[in-house]
Amino acid sequence: MSLSIGIVGLPNVGKSTLFKALTKKEVLIANYPFATVDPSVGVVPVPDLRLDRLAEMSHSAKKIPAIVEFVDIAGLVKGASEGEGLGNQFLSHIREVDAIAEVVRIFDDEDIHHVAGDVDPRYDIEVIDLELVQADLQSAEKRLDRVERDAKGGDKELVAERDVLRKIVPALKAGRAARTVALDANEKERAKALHLLTMKPILYVLNRKSGAVNIDAEGGERWRELKDFLESSQGQYVFIDAGVERELSDVGDQERADFRRELGVSEDGINALIKAGYVLLDLISFFTTGEKESRAWTIRRGSTAPEAGAAIHTDFRDKFIRADVIQWDKLLEAGSYAKAREKGWLRSEGKEYIVQDGDVMEFKI
Repeated sequence: MSLSIGIVGLPNVGKSTLFKALTKKEVLIANYPFATVDPSVGVVPVPDLRLDRLAEMSHSAKKIPAIVEFVDIAGLVKGASEGEGLGNQFLSHIREVDAIAEVVRIFDDEDIHHVAGDVDPRYDIEVIDLELVQADLQSAEKRLDRVERDAKGGDKELVAERDVLRKIVPALKAGRAARTVALDANEKERAKALHLLTMKPILYVLNRKSGAVNIDAEGGERWRELKDFLESSQGQYVFIDAGVERELSDVGDQERADFRRELGVSEDGINALIKAGYVLLDLISFFTTGEKESRAWTIRRGSTAPEAGAAIHTDFRDKFIRADVIQWDKLLEAGSYAKAREKGWLRSEGKEYIVQDGDVMEFKI
């Protein structure tokens, strides 16, 4: 399945630097607003040790990881919802992604201009959130006006859409994201069809800088305000040093750990971001493995076996009979499918089976 995460933020917070580190793709990086005008797109593999181990066990000729598509979107400025900067273009690009990774600068550096003058991460988040809410309010109010008139005829679909909009519009007017509105499962599906920006899940990417004054390390009022916001909103976030990750993007795996120690960055921020994006979209991986290839397949959490099969080919959904299933670690422990069968560890599952993260599957049709 094709999934995409839009990298957004104010100008000069490190979006393009991060994108280059993610994709090892050359993009224009400059110390001025709107260095990225057209969105660059990069397909990024999801790091997964389980796939590596399965490929080794099967002596696979090919190894194909799960992927997430990252889209580098032009920097937003205050007033974007009213057309300021690259406002309309920026907002239209966000509508096309499945989730948002909002890069928030949390370091002071006089050599890198901040569009608002001072570095204040809580303010930066408010600017972007407000622009997204205002853009949604404009489109939702227009849609509600039309639906209110058309629903008078009693059409059930229009009445249902009207009722969802009646819940969402007041929240947007109050400055709240549409995703904060309490909706049941059917209402959420109708809300998705509205393509509202603030219905998309969001991940805050807190961009540090090695050798600079980082707000979290400083521990002052700016950090307390940001931390309070993230806790009260239950916002998902990861830390990353985009500059370091960019420098390490072309370094071999063996040298990378040594460089990290020298730079004082112990964790792999890129892997953390990719995995967090995967979690944000509520995705899991199942695997197929053999001599030809070992592969990770992306599905929504809660998918049934036939739905998972459709990720490979629609025949595995439409003609599904059963699937042989084993968790990846049990297969490795057995050493092969044949030995797993001998031990009775390979299970035969039917149409109602809910696929678990890390399942290795063979489909029967």
